[in-house]
Amino acid sequence: MTPRPEETAEGLPSVAPRLRDLRRRSGLTLEAAARRAALSPAHLSRLETGQRQPSLPMLLTLARVYGTTVSALLGETPGEWDAVLRADEAQPREADGWTYHRAGGPGRAMQALRVHVPYGAQGDLVRVHPGEEWLYVLSGPLRLVLGESVHRLDAGDSAHFDSLTPHRIAAASPDGADLLFVHTLLQSATAALCLPQET
Repeated sequence: MTPRPEETAEGLPSVAPRLRDLRRRSGLTLEAAARRAALSPAHLSRLETGQRQPSLPMLLTLARVYGTTVSALLGETPGEWDAVLRADEAQPREADGWTYHRAGGPGRAMQALRVHVPYGAQGDLVRVHPGEEWLYVLSGPLRLVLGESVHRLDAGDSAHFDSLTPHRIAAASPDGADLLFVHTLLQSATAALCLPQET
């Protein structure tokens, strides 16, 4: 079955019209926008006409160029959400030894969590995904590996990095580590969150 023009082969809304409209509203020429996104003008033109579909990292880059979110690029409408999250509403979830407490509303461009990292858990798991991450150590120490660099973070230390950098997080003491964690993962039907999902 041939997908309708306004949809991709996966049934997701085409981003082509929004990409073109956002570029024009930003006052950027095709060449200027392509340069900021590290693309060729011909490639960006094909994205804007629907001849090619952007990859997830490319969507993230274009969203940053145009000052919007990937959700907006995909035409997703955010639902109603409460600005306040009460302590008794933040039920902890566990996955692979980590304990997660949601510290913000779901389905937003940013997700905030309070996380307990036990000693030794996921020490060899390397993550790579589109987005950004910021963490603040409440109690530690924490071992953070970014690419080839290894960092020890103690209480009060923080880190902010591009999630496409291969990274690994592990507690560096038997008591584990607690941290505040904010990430901007792609909020769309095509994105798989690296954090555990609600069931």
